[in-house]
Amino acid sequence: MKNQHTRRSMLKNMAGGAAVLTSAMLLPEPLRAAGLKDLKLKGKIKHSVCKWCYNDMPLEDLCKAAKGLGLSSIELLGPDEWPMLKKYGLTCAMAWGAEKSLTEGFNNPKYHDELVASYEAMIPKVAAAGLDNLICFSGNRNGMSDEVGMVNCAKGLKRLMPTAEKYNVTLSMELLNSKVNHKDYMCDHTKWGVDLAKMIGSDKFKLLYDIYHMQIMEGDVIRTIKEYHPYISHYHTAGVPGRHEIDNTQELYYPAIMKAIVDTGFKGFVGQEFVPASGDPLASLRESIVICDV
Repeated sequence: MKNQHTRRSMLKNMAGGAAVLTSAMLLPEPLRAAGLKDLKLKGKIKHSVCKWCYNDMPLEDLCKAAKGLGLSSIELLGPDEWPMLKKYGLTCAMAWGAEKSLTEGFNNPKYHDELVASYEAMIPKVAAAGLDNLICFSGNRNGMSDEVGMVNCAKGLKRLMPTAEKYNVTLSMELLNSKVNHKDYMCDHTKWGVDLAKMIGSDKFKLLYDIYHMQIMEGDVIRTIKEYHPYISHYHTAGVPGRHEIDNTQELYYPAIMKAIVDTGFKGFVGQEFVPASGDPLASLRESIVICDV
């Protein structure tokens, strides 16, 4: 994940010729040329895409492209952007807008009152829009031990659980790497996040498992997913190294990872969060969806 100010689905089988043509016409010429008419997907993965990876593209254009690809979500958007999604029959699989920043999070008690007020105001809006996931962050260590930070996070987040439970909204703390992209970020290992979830003791607090970030920090992705899947609400993808396309230029084999996710019985979304490096970002998005269709 990137700074909150700059970053941050189920695919439909299009068997009928008329449906294929209608969807294809919503897409730019390069993507139509990439062979959309041949796209036949299994529907076991609900696919989403993160808007910040396509910041040069107006949201409405990305909505049209997403519909053409059969996506049902564009994520990491706030309340002002949700009406545009609704216009195109899309949802926001991971909402945001209540957080302070990646570095100023629930591990620091001095932010608790501000964060609680912000999330208390946002959770009903998320529910009213028909959404059910809202992102949150641990914050940076700044010399604080992980043990103290966990206790602090639990104290702050427990204040929000009655509201989250009332509105059926899950607060999802993102796991980020502190080695390459987010130096000093506290929630940088799956086990730490799982222990925090156990301390909070509500099924309305879970983890956003970012496959890219956790490959950098700890590897062992498939075994970790199988062991800790009850604590995971959402997944993000990207290639390692570089955070670009999830193709054969990088070290992760996403078909096996997606199969492991499906095998856990996961019913949530997988959000594509790679930064396209090719000259045709929508074709790269299409390819990533095909790779993840297991």
